[in-house]
Amino acid sequence: MMTKPGLALPNLANAHPVYTGSNSLSPFHECYANRNTILRLAAGRFFVHYNGEDIQQAYWALRNRAALFDVPERPLEISGPDVVEFLNRIFTRNSDKLKVGSGHYTLACTHQGGLFMDGILFRLDDKKYWFVHPDGDLDTWFLAHKHNYNVSISDPQSRVLQLQGPKSLAVMNLATNGGVDHCMGYFKAGFFTIGEQSVFISRTGWTGELGYEIYTLGQNTDYVRLWNELITSGKKYGMVFSSMQAMNIRRIEAGSLDSGSDFDTSMAPDEAGLSRFVDKDKKYFIGYEALKKRNTGNRIHGMLARSYTPKGGDFVHDGKNIVGYVTTGTYSPEFNAGIGYVRFNLAEDHIGNNYYIGNLDSSKHTCKIIALPFYDKNKKKTKMAKLDLQESITLDITNKTGMN
Repeated sequence: MMTKPGLALPNLANAHPVYTGSNSLSPFHECYANRNTILRLAAGRFFVHYNGEDIQQAYWALRNRAALFDVPERPLEISGPDVVEFLNRIFTRNSDKLKVGSGHYTLACTHQGGLFMDGILFRLDDKKYWFVHPDGDLDTWFLAHKHNYNVSISDPQSRVLQLQGPKSLAVMNLATNGGVDHCMGYFKAGFFTIGEQSVFISRTGWTGELGYEIYTLGQNTDYVRLWNELITSGKKYGMVFSSMQAMNIRRIEAGSLDSGSDFDTSMAPDEAGLSRFVDKDKKYFIGYEALKKRNTGNRIHGMLARSYTPKGGDFVHDGKNIVGYVTTGTYSPEFNAGIGYVRFNLAEDHIGNNYYIGNLDSSKHTCKIIALPFYDKNKKKTKMAKLDLQESITLDITNKTGMN
């Protein structure tokens, strides 16, 4: 850095970044905020990174009962005569195969075949869809590619709550006065009533547990009233409110990836282990031609460390060479160990290998590479085809910490 003689170098630690995008506070914020609340920003929305709770207690409540989360996911509405053709151009899965009242996980790629965005696409009626994404510039991407398509893109101003855990069915059934019951299948969705207010509810989530997501309807929603209805229904079944900490532990255990941190536009779907979400019979979407030329294999795997909690940015090496780095990490109460994801430099057979975490010339915490997911390998908890309402109501599980 060049400076004029006699002038001190600036202290970059005192520089403040300028953010020009949206930064809306959650309409539920007043319902739970306290002096320990720490907020983070995603999708132009503040969400609760930490709320002063005991994280392990919240984790076991999620595993054994139910937990409520205020999340930053943001739905966008896409509608119009050409909506199916437009969405088929954007996404890697066939949007026309979605039935009304259903959703599916899908990907959007760049023209070079890189992963631009992931999320859930719901079909509300023949010509109207919602795409729910966690973060990123999807609005701009849609607008950049809507030329020659007769579609409208709008923001329904919907805020999202996630109700997750084995007792979530019981809580949701009570809150909706029986509207949501055991017949609601995985990735099914529809409009229901909670306390005389209409909301959009899907059987989805980001925890690897049985769960539901509740989408508000903008200014038509009384947020405090909705919150109180859910808290009252959940109290009967031991539901707790949690920040993203407990959810993050479970999503890592469940092998769910985070766009932008675990994968980015430099990676193709197969490099992130997501090639199954590219429909093989689909011949036209952005990035299709590039993907035909890219076939490198999965570069993201799980890692378990008994004596260390990995964190994003940690190097992973074999003692001589750096082979990858940690994208995210946490402490898992299930395994009583540190777990996380490793993004490897090359797509080789890493499963079962032992490596070190840290710098080549200093710390060498050992870790073992694990196939994802860590827990519930067949995802039976989320995909349970046959739900039993009475079982959810009477469920009584004692977890490893002895909590009840």
